[in-house]
Amino acid sequence: MFGWKPRSKFGKFLDSNGIQQERIREISKLNKDTVSKACNDNDYMPSSKTIKALLSAARKLTGKNVKSDQFWDM
Repeated sequence: MFGWKPRSKFGKFLDSNGIQQERIREISKLNKDTVSKACNDNDYMPSSKTIKALLSAARKLTGKNVKSDQFWDM
């Protein structure tokens, strides 16, 4: 039986805005595994370059001024 995996703050943000991980991956040009970790792993701390790419893609898709401290403890 498959279990439900909780989403990270970033993953929940994408879900609440109707954005799929694949769209973030396409825009950010990041590896699918990197995007998956950012969306599903609460303990994952992306590098500053990765955070910049993720936030840039999220801003482009939502039009919201999101900041890194909304999703990751710096």
